[in-house]
Amino acid sequence: MEHIAVDDLDDSIQAAAVMRHLTEPLGLTDFALNYYELEPGDSFAFAYHNHEVQEEVFYVITGTATFETESGSVAVGPDEAIRFGREEFQRGWNRGDERVVALALGAPLEYGEQVKRRDCPACETETDNELDRADDEDAVIAVCKVCGTETGRWYRGPMSGEVP
Repeated sequence: MEHIAVDDLDDSIQAAAVMRHLTEPLGLTDFALNYYELEPGDSFAFAYHNHEVQEEVFYVITGTATFETESGSVAVGPDEAIRFGREEFQRGWNRGDERVVALALGAPLEYGEQVKRRDCPACETETDNELDRADDEDAVIAVCKVCGTETGRWYRGPMSGEVP
């Protein structure tokens, strides 16, 4: 048995105000579990993306999350869940005025290959992006795989969230 307090876990640099990985602290070996808090305008992910081998479920505890999907936008409110199959594109946002608190569950634990689509101002279209740590700071950056333009940057703490 493993027992943890979510507030005792480190916050991860993400597109969300708060993102805490529960997978490793709980010793999970077959699925991923993450805790999120999204301020208005925050997202669960760095990009519109899919997972090659992982199914993903989001359970919304409070607030309303809006998921961009290939079929259009889907609003998911408190005590509702949404499932995305393998290779199904999605990105969840907080488009409302109140904080979203949610859990994300994925199985199997591995993602496989991921496609991460973001708008690239230089290419003037949505392109696949690579995510990496910025060399000189505690940040994650997204870079267009086509032309090398930076398309997003996220920080931990008071500057959390996406910086254009």
